[in-house]
Amino acid sequence: MTLKAGQRVLLAADTRLTDSAEVSGVVVGFLSLAAGIGGTVEQVDVHHPQAGDDVREYERLKSLLDAYGDTMPPGSRKRFQEQVASLEPTWTAFQELAPRVSVRVRFDNGFLLDGADEGAFVPA
Repeated sequence: MTLKAGQRVLLAADTRLTDSAEVSGVVVGFLSLAAGIGGTVEQVDVHHPQAGDDVREYERLKSLLDAYGDTMPPGSRKRFQEQVASLEPTWTAFQELAPRVSVRVRFDNGFLLDGADEGAFVPA
Protein backbone atom coordinates (compact mmCIF):
# COMPACT_ATOMS: atom_id res chain seq x y z
CA MET A 1 0.00 0.00 0.00
CA THR A 2 1.30 3.45 -0.81
CA LEU A 3 -0.21 6.33 1.07
CA LYS A 4 -0.35 9.83 -0.40
CA ALA A 5 -0.20 13.29 1.15
CA GLY A 6 -3.70 14.56 1.90
CA GLN A 7 -5.17 11.05 2.20
CA ARG A 8 -7.40 10.23 5.16
CA VAL A 9 -6.22 7.27 7.22
CA LEU A 10 -7.07 5.31 10.35
CA LEU A 11 -4.60 3.88 12.84
CA ALA A 12 -4.68 0.11 12.23
CA ALA A 13 -3.92 -1.08 15.80
CA ASP A 14 -3.56 0.26 19.32
CA THR A 15 -0.15 1.91 19.42
CA ARG A 16 1.92 2.65 22.48
CA LEU A 17 4.39 5.48 22.00
CA THR A 18 7.28 5.65 24.44
CA ASP A 19 10.35 7.72 24.96
CA SER A 20 13.43 6.91 26.96
CA ALA A 21 13.14 10.16 28.91
CA GLU A 22 13.38 9.49 32.61
CA VAL A 23 13.39 11.75 35.64
CA SER A 24 15.48 10.48 38.56
CA GLY A 25 15.41 6.96 37.07
CA VAL A 26 11.60 6.88 36.83
CA VAL A 27 9.80 6.77 33.48
CA VAL A 28 7.70 9.90 33.19
CA GLY A 29 4.92 8.23 31.22
CA PHE A 30 3.79 6.98 27.87
CA LEU A 31 1.11 7.73 25.34
CA SER A 32 -1.22 5.23 23.73
CA LEU A 33 -3.24 5.89 20.60
CA ALA A 34 -6.33 3.79 20.03
CA ALA A 35 -6.92 1.83 16.85
CA GLY A 36 -9.33 3.57 14.51
CA ILE A 37 -8.29 7.11 15.34
CA GLY A 38 -8.46 9.16 12.15
CA GLY A 39 -6.04 11.59 10.64
CA THR A 40 -4.61 13.03 7.47
CA VAL A 41 -1.29 12.12 5.87
CA GLU A 42 0.85 15.27 5.68
CA GLN A 43 4.04 13.80 4.27
CA VAL A 44 5.27 10.53 2.75
CA ASP A 45 8.99 9.66 2.80
CA VAL A 46 10.57 6.76 0.92
CA HIS A 47 13.79 5.43 2.47
CA HIS A 48 15.83 3.40 0.00
CA PRO A 49 18.18 0.78 1.45
CA GLN A 50 21.81 1.87 1.67
CA ALA A 51 24.24 -0.02 -0.54
CA GLY A 52 27.14 -1.54 1.39
CA ASP A 53 30.74 -1.80 0.24
CA ASP A 54 30.18 -5.21 -1.40
CA VAL A 55 27.21 -3.90 -3.39
CA ARG A 56 29.14 -0.88 -4.62
CA GLU A 57 32.11 -3.10 -5.52
CA TYR A 58 29.80 -5.45 -7.46
CA GLU A 59 28.37 -2.49 -9.39
CA ARG A 60 31.84 -1.15 -10.16
CA LEU A 61 33.29 -4.48 -11.30
CA LYS A 62 30.20 -5.45 -13.29
CA SER A 63 30.22 -2.09 -15.05
CA LEU A 64 33.88 -2.43 -15.96
CA LEU A 65 33.38 -6.00 -17.13
CA ASP A 66 30.37 -5.04 -19.26
CA ALA A 67 32.11 -2.02 -20.78
CA TYR A 68 35.62 -3.36 -21.32
CA GLY A 69 35.40 -7.13 -20.86
CA ASP A 70 35.75 -7.88 -24.54
CA THR A 71 39.02 -5.88 -24.74
CA MET A 72 40.57 -7.29 -21.54
CA PRO A 73 43.28 -9.93 -21.59
CA PRO A 74 41.74 -13.36 -20.91
CA GLY A 75 43.35 -13.66 -17.46
CA SER A 76 42.05 -10.30 -16.30
CA ARG A 77 38.58 -10.99 -17.68
CA LYS A 78 38.47 -14.35 -15.85
CA ARG A 79 39.54 -12.70 -12.57
CA PHE A 80 36.86 -10.01 -12.97
CA GLN A 81 34.21 -12.66 -13.72
CA GLU A 82 35.21 -14.61 -10.57
CA GLN A 83 35.06 -11.49 -8.41
CA VAL A 84 31.67 -10.54 -9.84
CA ALA A 85 30.37 -14.08 -9.27
CA SER A 86 31.57 -14.06 -5.64
CA LEU A 87 29.71 -10.76 -4.98
CA GLU A 88 26.52 -11.75 -6.82
CA PRO A 89 24.68 -13.20 -3.75
CA THR A 90 25.14 -9.91 -1.90
CA TRP A 91 23.91 -8.00 -4.95
CA THR A 92 20.86 -10.26 -5.28
CA ALA A 93 19.99 -9.83 -1.59
CA PHE A 94 20.29 -6.05 -1.92
CA GLN A 95 17.99 -6.03 -4.96
CA GLU A 96 15.31 -7.88 -2.97
CA LEU A 97 15.22 -5.22 -0.23
CA ALA A 98 12.13 -3.08 -0.55
CA PRO A 99 12.27 0.62 0.27
CA ARG A 100 10.78 1.57 3.65
CA VAL A 101 8.00 4.14 3.56
CA SER A 102 7.32 6.38 6.54
CA VAL A 103 4.58 8.96 6.95
CA ARG A 104 3.71 12.02 8.99
CA VAL A 105 0.07 11.92 10.08
CA ARG A 106 -1.84 14.69 11.83
CA PHE A 107 -4.64 13.10 13.83
CA ASP A 108 -8.03 14.74 14.22
CA ASN A 109 -7.30 15.30 17.93
CA GLY A 110 -4.25 17.42 17.05
CA PHE A 111 -1.52 14.87 17.71
CA LEU A 112 1.19 14.62 15.09
CA LEU A 113 2.95 11.31 14.49
CA ASP A 114 6.06 11.59 12.32
CA GLY A 115 8.28 8.82 10.94
CA ALA A 116 5.68 6.09 11.41
CA ASP A 117 5.74 3.05 9.14
CA GLU A 118 2.99 3.25 6.53
CA GLY A 119 1.83 -0.24 7.57
CA ALA A 120 0.49 1.22 10.82
CA PHE A 121 -2.33 2.89 8.88
CA VAL A 122 -5.24 1.86 6.69
CA PRO A 123 -7.10 4.13 4.25
CA ALA A 124 -10.23 5.69 5.76
